[in-house]
Amino acid sequence: MKTTRPSELELQVLAVLWDRGPLSVRGVQEALPDGKDRAYTTVLSVLQVMEKKALVGHSQQGQAHVYHTLVKRGQVLRPMMRELLRNVFGGSPARALQSLLDGSKLDADELAQIRRVIQDAEQKLGPDEEEAP
Repeated sequence: MKTTRPSELELQVLAVLWDRGPLSVRGVQEALPDGKDRAYTTVLSVLQVMEKKALVGHSQQGQAHVYHTLVKRGQVLRPMMRELLRNVFGGSPARALQSLLDGSKLDADELAQIRRVIQDAEQKLGPDEEEAP
């Protein structure tokens, strides 16, 4: 299923819903990570547009509409990451990772988590691929 590319604010809303699960408009408004003070009606309008794009759906709980995602994180992010890799990093995941590491303040736990992700990727490679020059 091809989805419309979400705007920056729509991505924030999706991230909140992926991480926290279904929320009311007020819940989404309070959880947006950029810290901007947005009106309730602004967040409601964004959610309504996202519903038309089939990114979110809602159910009625009392007087509140509770919104949930209709798309998985990977379904939205994989194409965006592939495009970013191709257009900015020449297709190189290593260059993209280096850029992320250079621009981030990492603690020991985050570095350990990155190492685990890399080890998991190595284990998925076949023995022939692992030893390639």
